[in-house]
Amino acid sequence: MSLSTISSSSSSSITSPWLYDVFLSFRGEDTRDTLTAHLYHALIQKGIRTFIDDDEVKRGDEISTKLLPAIEDSRISIIILSKNYASSTWCLDELVKILECKKSKQQIVLPVFYHVDPSDIRHQRGTFGEVLAKHAEKLNGDMKLQMWKTALQEVANLSGDHLIINGNESKFIDGIVQEVSRIVNHSYLHVAKYPVGLDSKVWDIMNLHVSVGTNDVRMVGILGVGGIGKTTLAKSIYNSIAFAFEASCFLPIDSDIANQAFRLVQLQETLLSKIFGDCKSLKVDSIDTGSTMIKHRLRSKRVLLILDGVDHLTQLETLTGGHDWFGKGSRILITTRDQHLLTTHGVDSTYKMTGLNYDDALELFCWHAFQRNKPVDSYGKFVEQIIYYAGSLPLVLTVLGSDLYGRSKKEWESALDQYKKIPHQDIQRILQTSYNRLSENEKNIFLDISCCFIGDVFDDVIKILDSFDFCPNFWIPRLREKCLISELNGKLQMHDLLRDMGREVVRQQSHEKPGARSRLFNHEDVRDVLEEDTGTENVQAIVVDFPEDDDMIRLSSKAFKKMKRLRLFRCRNARFYGELKSLPNGIRVLDWPKCPLQSLPQFHGDRLVILRMPFSLIQEIRLEFKNLTVMDFRGCEFITKLSDISSCPNLMKINLSYCKNLVEVHDSVGLILDKLVYLRLNGCFNLKSFPRRLQLRSMGFLDLSDCSSLQNFPEIECELEILREVHLRGTAIEELPSSIGYLTGLESLVLGSCVNLKRLPSSIHQLRSLGWIELNDCPNIISFGMEEEEVHNGQPTNSTTSNFHLFLTNSGLSKSNFLEPFHFFSKLGYLDLSGSDIVSIPSSIKTYVRLWYVSLNDCKQLQDIKEFPPNLKVVSASGCISLESLPEISKEFNFPRLEWIGLARCYKVNMGNWMSNPAWNQVEMIFPGKKIPDWFSYCKEITISNSDWCEFDIKVAPPYNLDDIIGIAFCAVIEPVATIELEVYIMRGDTFFSRYWDTRAAFDEIDSDHVWLRYLTTEDITHLRVVSVDQGDDQGIIFESTPNLVDNLRIIFESSDPNSVIFKRCGVHLLYKQHEQNAEDHVGVPHHENIDVHLNAPIEDIGNLANPMGGSQLSKRRRVDYDDYKDDHNIESNLYAQQRKPASTLEIELFLRDFNTWYRKYNLDP
Repeated sequence: MSLSTISSSSSSSITSPWLYDVFLSFRGEDTRDTLTAHLYHALIQKGIRTFIDDDEVKRGDEISTKLLPAIEDSRISIIILSKNYASSTWCLDELVKILECKKSKQQIVLPVFYHVDPSDIRHQRGTFGEVLAKHAEKLNGDMKLQMWKTALQEVANLSGDHLIINGNESKFIDGIVQEVSRIVNHSYLHVAKYPVGLDSKVWDIMNLHVSVGTNDVRMVGILGVGGIGKTTLAKSIYNSIAFAFEASCFLPIDSDIANQAFRLVQLQETLLSKIFGDCKSLKVDSIDTGSTMIKHRLRSKRVLLILDGVDHLTQLETLTGGHDWFGKGSRILITTRDQHLLTTHGVDSTYKMTGLNYDDALELFCWHAFQRNKPVDSYGKFVEQIIYYAGSLPLVLTVLGSDLYGRSKKEWESALDQYKKIPHQDIQRILQTSYNRLSENEKNIFLDISCCFIGDVFDDVIKILDSFDFCPNFWIPRLREKCLISELNGKLQMHDLLRDMGREVVRQQSHEKPGARSRLFNHEDVRDVLEEDTGTENVQAIVVDFPEDDDMIRLSSKAFKKMKRLRLFRCRNARFYGELKSLPNGIRVLDWPKCPLQSLPQFHGDRLVILRMPFSLIQEIRLEFKNLTVMDFRGCEFITKLSDISSCPNLMKINLSYCKNLVEVHDSVGLILDKLVYLRLNGCFNLKSFPRRLQLRSMGFLDLSDCSSLQNFPEIECELEILREVHLRGTAIEELPSSIGYLTGLESLVLGSCVNLKRLPSSIHQLRSLGWIELNDCPNIISFGMEEEEVHNGQPTNSTTSNFHLFLTNSGLSKSNFLEPFHFFSKLGYLDLSGSDIVSIPSSIKTYVRLWYVSLNDCKQLQDIKEFPPNLKVVSASGCISLESLPEISKEFNFPRLEWIGLARCYKVNMGNWMSNPAWNQVEMIFPGKKIPDWFSYCKEITISNSDWCEFDIKVAPPYNLDDIIGIAFCAVIEPVATIELEVYIMRGDTFFSRYWDTRAAFDEIDSDHVWLRYLTTEDITHLRVVSVDQGDDQGIIFESTPNLVDNLRIIFESSDPNSVIFKRCGVHLLYKQHEQNAEDHVGVPHHENIDVHLNAPIEDIGNLANPMGGSQLSKRRRVDYDDYKDDHNIESNLYAQQRKPASTLEIELFLRDFNTWYRKYNLDP
């Protein structure tokens, strides 16, 4: 076997991650006793660990398995390419392996061209071409030959050293040794004892951000919370790429003295000395001198500089002032916890650190806790708790794993309890550095959040903190930039360990006396302080959050007497008993749901900003709080009156909803609250007296829903341009005042279930922003605001809303002026008349050119629809049991945007003139019936009883292919086994992963045979063709690489449950583009209508589209019975046999399921 000689390392105090510095690859008969021997000796003399194989004479045809690890464990491979190098298959295998390691392990490859021309190797000519030809004869098509050729081409394209014949070999070798020494002699940084999960992060930042090799100067930030592994990642990057630069420096920043001038000078000197070595000329005497020296000396050098732990902008300004400070190709990496520093300094990109995934977190912890990569038996439950607690932070996993190593289960259990109460001191020390660097306001906000507000609505917290004069709109973004807080779905979030760190800061204020701390949040501490009167003036905030079924708190009457600095009291779920006589005068936020007190305790309240006491026993609201902005007494059953509110001029939000015994709201509420934005009184069933006048210029939302005793709406005395929504559902109002025209910003008006409402004022048509009116369940409405003479006199309807929504379900319209002359709400886009008593839809509805949706469901007296609006997309008329006729249609497609007609349970409707016209095939429909339309080309009668499956296999025959299809029409006659509500999924293939595209069309309940038609457009077919049934990836999702190969269609109709619905007949029809060659020339092939349709005209051009099918060529062909066709017409024309590519199948499945049954099965709400 081979004998190996290894040099020793003398370059680093930290062990290199590589076993060898250099691997030598050479052809022994060419260079063993010349260049290779001399080069090896020179490397050994420099202390460079070098692997050389001395046993080439015993080599066989295959590379030795002992050489492969040597290649993998070498930092540099020197390939000596000599005349006969390629004649050795062993050498060629070595070369392939070396280039693999170059890609996978970032190994450095140095080619040496010894008495050979690199171009001969690159183009494989001369002796290299000859030996490769000989290998080809022996290998007889083996793939290995191509691998060798590719490897030779790749290595010949690398930058290397070329020794010509009669060149100076000694100088040549010296140059190689100097280059190798430069690479191996830089110090390796210790990264981590167990670098679990590090490789993927190194790969991400190297490829997506750092990109070594380009000539631009690039600054990259590495951002993350403390303990997440920024330094570890930076060190690993340094070890991987430092050799590729002329000079490199990893510079830790000492955050404890970051802003001191002498420390910055020290950092500048350290940077210069690491780049240039110790030199008296590099002495720095001031920050300005240091900055000038760095810029002057480094601007021509290609350097790698890593600044670790930056926490102040001056550090960046004095050490890495700008891109022009560094030579081409330089890379500057900056690790920090502060996004703002990176943004301000103008880094090119930022890599945001994420925690370890679960598997990596588990492995890292186990290595430290058990010295193995998985838990010891019976410790699994403890490990799970640790992983959850650590929150994927490597620092925490490392510290806790080391702390628990070798300990018993009882010790583990005790330690876990302790960690939950008091963080480990090493973790606390490292995380608290972030807190220590904060300003005073930032510290207060951070502690308030960690103790009181995690998981709360972000905007609500901002308002509360603002009431404390903490300027949260300025400081909260700073805390986010420093990775200390985050926002998720509008909720304020903080990492659990940062939360615990903040709470430990508070605990350390007084270890033994909770009442001497600034914030109380632990339920045991809160109980102790409130029951024992141990609070002090240090207490600023109390959050009461108790476990379920915890005992009631015995509240002392003087519980808050000593807490003179208390600004926040917040009760989340605790129960109290006892009397409370007073609160601190300085309290700003009182948030006490279900408060047992019948009246507010005594306190001045001059600083009170937020008062929330919902569902409390409060009987009377004392209104003496001049700075109050939010008042919430919703659900307080004993409140009967909202008195004069003149003493609270700053109120912005009032919520008294569901105060069911509230009778009166004082007139001052409508007159003096200039800042009031939000007023909610919904569910106050006994409210009779509401302000008679409104002058609330800041009002944005008013809700009086279900105030069923309220008969009058106030007069509007000024323009209210901010008011967007008014909810009056379920009130006893008979009519609205004409002054509603002053609500110029109104967008939504809800009047549903106003059973006494008779008329709308004409001024409602002057509301330019109004886009939504709900009048559902208003049986007595007779006027919609404009009498016929007003319409003819040209009264303005000025709404600027382009898609006006009007809801009139279950309303009495037969006596109203709504249906004639149909000039109300000219920009009507959505109309819902479901359940109303209309008898006919007049032809004047066509004047509503913007109307795209009409719902007429369960209009049981409706007999005819005389016309459709020109741009209608959806008409839903299920359950119209008296409906007999639809608009007359011609052969032309009158309604090019129409997509859906729902006529379920419309038993009298005549669909004859519709179904005879194939021009309507792109409209999806459902209607009672038993027959497939005559123009369908493929049809199947289902003879099997209770069939829940129907399949078509269709060959797209010449001269057409799938690209010629512009649409596919589907039809099914379905029989419900029980009364059902259906929904349809259209998918590719029959597995979950291949459902690339689906659409849902929910049918209303059907109880008899119905015909369902569905049309797929060109766009729909393209979506379905994205996935293929022939090849799949690892997830089972299938991609079609060559769509034109698809020339077979498989159409499947499937029901989810034969007990719900079965198929009686099914049909398929293909629509083609107009083809150059007449289809009649091809005998024996089924033909269909060839239609050239244009459906993409903009809405303003629809009026000019008089004949959208004018250019089509309709040729009525004989109907094909699919069962006969499958047997007799599967022969392809010889004319096209040689031109067609191998076929594959596009499978489309139409899956019907009972909507309600499926949701009941999975316990979901429909």
